[in-house]
Amino acid sequence: MTVVRVVVVDDEQMVCVFLRTILGSAEDIEVVGEAHDGAAGIETVARCRPDVVLMDLRMPGVDGLTAIERISEFADPPPIVVLTTFDADQYVMRALRAGAAGFLVKSTPPEDMIGLVRVAAEGHTVLSAAAARRLVAESTGSQPARDRARKLIKALTEREAEVLAGIGDGLSNAQIAARLYLSEATVKGYVSRMLDKLGCENRTQAGLIARDANP
Repeated sequence: MTVVRVVVVDDEQMVCVFLRTILGSAEDIEVVGEAHDGAAGIETVARCRPDVVLMDLRMPGVDGLTAIERISEFADPPPIVVLTTFDADQYVMRALRAGAAGFLVKSTPPEDMIGLVRVAAEGHTVLSAAAARRLVAESTGSQPARDRARKLIKALTEREAEVLAGIGDGLSNAQIAARLYLSEATVKGYVSRMLDKLGCENRTQAGLIARDANP
C-alpha cells in the first residue's frame, strides 16, 4: 500500500489537530510534518519531502502565498493545496497562478477531504464544490489576460489545444482520453509537452489559461 505523506501549514493549531485527526483516520495517509507560518512551512516541506502540502494563506510573517511561490521553485515540488476559511478569499486566484494545485475550504466534509488529498497526490487539480464555483466566477480574466492566453495557445498543436480544453473543463487524463479517443498514456504525453510550451508548473495553471482564453 502506497502511503500519501502530507505536510500541514496553518497558524491555527486547532486546524492542524483537526486535519491530523481526519487524515490520520485513513490507512493510506500520514501527516509527516506541521508548521504554523510560511517560513517554517518552507523548511518543513524541504525536510519532509511530502507528497501533498495543505497550506493556509493568511499567516503571520511569511504568508501562504509567498510560501507557495518559494516551494514551487523546488526541484520536483509537491502539489500544494490551499486551505481557506472562505471560498471567496481574494488571494486564492493569486495562489493558483503562483503554483497551487487547487484549494479547499476548511469546512470541506472529512470524507471529501481525505478523497481530495488522494487526488492531489496523483497530480490532479482539487477543488471543493464551493471552490469550483468560485473558480469559474473569478477565472474570467481581463482583456490583457485573454490576449496573453490566446497567444500562448497558438503555440500548441491542434491536439494539444484539445487536451488543454479538457483540462479547462476539469477533466482527468482518463476522461480526456475518452473524449478524444486516445489512450491515457498518450494524453499524459500531450499534457507534459503542453505544460512545457505554456510555461506552466501544473494542470491548474494550464486550466486557468484555458479559462482566460475562453471566458
